[in-house]
Amino acid sequence: MSNFRTLLVWQKSMTLITKIYSLTNKFPKEEVFGLTSQIRRSSISIPSNIAEGYGRESDKELLRFLSISIGSLFEMQTQLEIAKNISYLKEEDFNKLYEDSREVERMLVSFIKKIKDRN
Repeated sequence: MSNFRTLLVWQKSMTLITKIYSLTNKFPKEEVFGLTSQIRRSSISIPSNIAEGYGRESDKELLRFLSISIGSLFEMQTQLEIAKNISYLKEEDFNKLYEDSREVERMLVSFIKKIKDRN
């Protein structure tokens, strides 16, 4: 792996952000600085922390940033559920986003395990 862009988990989380932005564009305008902003920031934090941790060149630091990524992912999942509950997201859109986020979650957990196992 030459850089963080080669990590499939980073690539998948970047694709997830694109979907998040597309769907949150449909949220009510009064939510621009509320739920829309929160969902976008937490989703952006996922690949950003993967990249930052990868750039630290130490497994200990990488693990710390991957842990932060998972926290941001869980935050985003919660916010998406709130958006669904208040009818900002259709059930089918929520289900697709949630399933995509679960895939990223599984990949992050697997990556963390791989890093821990090599130490």
